[in-house]
Amino acid sequence: MSKKNLIEDLINALTCLPGVGTKTAQRMTYFLLQRAKDDALNLSDVLKETVLKTKNCKSCRTLCQGDLCDICSDPSRSDDLLCIVESPADIMNIENSTNYNGKYFVLLGRLSPLDGIGPNEIGLDMLNEKLSSGLVKELILAVNYTVESDVTAHVISDIALKNSIKVTRLAQGVPVGGELEYLDQRTLSKAFEKRTLY
Repeated sequence: MSKKNLIEDLINALTCLPGVGTKTAQRMTYFLLQRAKDDALNLSDVLKETVLKTKNCKSCRTLCQGDLCDICSDPSRSDDLLCIVESPADIMNIENSTNYNGKYFVLLGRLSPLDGIGPNEIGLDMLNEKLSSGLVKELILAVNYTVESDVTAHVISDIALKNSIKVTRLAQGVPVGGELEYLDQRTLSKAFEKRTLY
């Protein structure tokens, strides 16, 4: 009977993280075990506590520790602006980069029938209920520019328009500091299509 190999188990466990393959997981494992045992124990404790105590906000579906996240429970946030994002990380990026003062709705993905992700999996039933309340005046689609995200944006736009809600989508095109020769054809095409007065 062979012993359980804890080191291999840790390496395999770390490969569940995005962008972490076997080699990177090996480096992390040996670093934690050889040089950072106290940090590894702290990481383990914090990770376990966070996983056990984090849930989805009942209003916007982002990650939080209570029934409502800090943004949804903040009375100074505008109820008439609703920004649709695909993941909780998108909220953090918007909050750190803009002066947006509305509320959010997190899809936790995008429509992808081939992967079994339909309207219910991304909360469109909950979103429809929120939009038919009459509070939201403008819906901002802050979703990615992929085929699945475009389809998702179109479906959400239809729901919003049926409720007489103005729909806008984040601009797309040449990134700040970007050089035209490095842009893919779709990005450059969209940049020309969405050009503005200067």
